[in-house]
Amino acid sequence: MMKLVRNLNWDWFVQFRPFYKRVLNFGNEMMKGHCKILVFQTFNGLVAIGSLVFFVVAMSCAFLYLFPSVPPVVNSYPVSNSSSSSIDECDVFEGRWIQDESYPLYNASECPFAEIGFNCFANGRKDRGYAKWRWKPKNCDIPRFDVRAVLEKLHGKRIVFVGDSLSRTQWESLICLLMTGVEDKKSVYEVNGKKITKQIRFLSVHFSSFDLRIDFYRSVFLAQLASVPIRSPKRVKSTLRVDKLDDISREWIDSDILIFNSGHWWTPSKLFDMGCYFQVGKSLKLGMPITTGFRIALNTWSSWVETMVNTNRTSVFFRTFESSHWSGRKHNSCKVTQHPWSSSWGKDRSTISDIIIKIVKKMKVPVTILHVTPMLSFRSDGHVGTWSENPSVPDCSHWCLPGVPDMWNEILLNLLPRNQVSLK
Repeated sequence: MMKLVRNLNWDWFVQFRPFYKRVLNFGNEMMKGHCKILVFQTFNGLVAIGSLVFFVVAMSCAFLYLFPSVPPVVNSYPVSNSSSSSIDECDVFEGRWIQDESYPLYNASECPFAEIGFNCFANGRKDRGYAKWRWKPKNCDIPRFDVRAVLEKLHGKRIVFVGDSLSRTQWESLICLLMTGVEDKKSVYEVNGKKITKQIRFLSVHFSSFDLRIDFYRSVFLAQLASVPIRSPKRVKSTLRVDKLDDISREWIDSDILIFNSGHWWTPSKLFDMGCYFQVGKSLKLGMPITTGFRIALNTWSSWVETMVNTNRTSVFFRTFESSHWSGRKHNSCKVTQHPWSSSWGKDRSTISDIIIKIVKKMKVPVTILHVTPMLSFRSDGHVGTWSENPSVPDCSHWCLPGVPDMWNEILLNLLPRNQVSLK
């Protein structure tokens, strides 16, 4: 607090000095001809006190104006390297962000699988404090990331991410985290020699020394896109078969860890404005709301998991909606802060997330919900902003790497069943 006061621009308050003097002079003038009259003495005293109170209030308002939000000062503290048994018993997504100088855990510029568009350091971001926060659950702790132990336990596994670009970000994050424990970086490669881009539907990175594959499948809706039915209105350019899963879903089955996400493309701008409408069977559903379409698609997905995935072998996860931090009346303004918000401002809830949670809870097979919505609501500082390949287009949806997605993977690895991978 003293540092803030010392750095305060006191010239702002000097503007009040003439007003303060005028108020006192007014009282003195009133006193000159009537100094013996007690009422004027009392008036002068009240004026002086009132002006002093006004001055203090003005100083307070100016301070709040110049410093609208002071982030909470949270000291870091050591965390055990061993896995705590209580992590299985607590809600790991209920907690807070705390500062930790041991972060970030990798340099994105040294990871060939981190997109340049997400490497905010390389794209000119000067403040690096956003990469020095870790998530602290309320009633347990997340063990320190031990890359060698993780690599050994993931030996021979196949991890599959399915979803949109935010799923791809988590995929890139996990690869970069694990590469810090690989001595021969050339032993890690994309199996088809592809460069990481937004359009490619399938990417697979092989850690040859550990016989580990980490795949990404681009399926932004999880449901199947279809051609326009006969005799459809002209505004219909394509349909989304919410009663059918994506046609590449058969490639997801043979995996040990399967992580899904969807939600950011379920908007009018990505659907109706593009001429894409919902379809169930042969029936075109022009009036179906987006939330209804999403609910049907998620039920289709849940049925597929229950019938097609061997959950005795495959650990299935579904990540909830990731909070974006667009602002303004048209939600087109992107203000990236230097610190996390001290309040969630209502972004800790999402209709999409509520649908996911409700459907998963009804499933007959075990699926773990990565309920990241509340924890991400505070991270207004972690977005790409203007530090991307195209700084003229701000981005308050995607996240910088290293950064927030790294914590998703730390949590993911610690939520795996003990017979799948143990970090003890």
